[in-house]
Amino acid sequence: METAAENEAGTQETMADYSRELEASFRKIGEGEIISGTVISVNEEEVILDLNYFAQGIIKAEDMSNDPKFNILEEVKIGSVIEATVIKTDDGAGNIQLSCKEAKDILSWDILKQYLNDEKEISVKVSEVVNSGVIAYAEGIRGFIPASQLSLSYVEDLEPWMNRQLTVKVITVDEEKKKLVLSAKAVEKQKAETEINHKISMLVPGTVLEGTVESLMPYGAFIALADGLSGLVHISQISSKRIKKPSEVLAVGDKVKVKVLGTNDHKISLSIKAVEEDSRPDEMEEKEAAEYSSNEEIGTSLGDLFKKLKL
Repeated sequence: METAAENEAGTQETMADYSRELEASFRKIGEGEIISGTVISVNEEEVILDLNYFAQGIIKAEDMSNDPKFNILEEVKIGSVIEATVIKTDDGAGNIQLSCKEAKDILSWDILKQYLNDEKEISVKVSEVVNSGVIAYAEGIRGFIPASQLSLSYVEDLEPWMNRQLTVKVITVDEEKKKLVLSAKAVEKQKAETEINHKISMLVPGTVLEGTVESLMPYGAFIALADGLSGLVHISQISSKRIKKPSEVLAVGDKVKVKVLGTNDHKISLSIKAVEEDSRPDEMEEKEAAEYSSNEEIGTSLGDLFKKLKL
């Protein structure tokens, strides 16, 4: 049985709900205003919204999105909250006519600008192939992805990219010119840089590696290493001899052994000179070898062996 306290609480809650509904029913909605509502019905022709108002909101299918691939039944769900612009306060049937497209034209550019500032990655689907690139919609706005921004590798044939889902970054937003440019290449580049930086961080200073001279500069030589890595041997670390330019002792394509000196700022510092110095015997070893060579007589006869035996 319900107690008096529970009954009182229920009555207060009902009164509060009624008060909110009454207040909402008296608020004024004007044309051009952006309002939000909850989807209560959706079919191929329209979406019906509960606006917490005495009238319902109606969005025609053609006013939902600028994207020609937009599917109202797949992308609009009951219970979803939608923002839309008021087109008419009375569509002739007592409903408020709304447009999602107009609201997105106002709100989406601000969202896209924020994506640009945050360098946020977003998912889009290629909907059209055009000259020198493809089209994909982001936040309901038509965006262009140039062929040069589709991948790190060169893209010649655009047709295979049709309907492909891509992760992109916003690289240009110009609301005044209605210009939106997206890039999948920027995402790939960042991913590749992260992988390379991880590999560099795993290198231990002092490790000796093999590499190939890939280019020569006045200040040193760049060495191609395994796993797509590359490091610099400064001119002072190329040879124990003093040289004026790297080409005096190195040529592009030479195979060399290098020692890792450091990996600061994701850059690999290498030394050829250090490997050469490590491979030389030290002064004590050279001295002992010299003494042994000058003082010891090395014989192979049986007599020489018996001379050194103490019986």
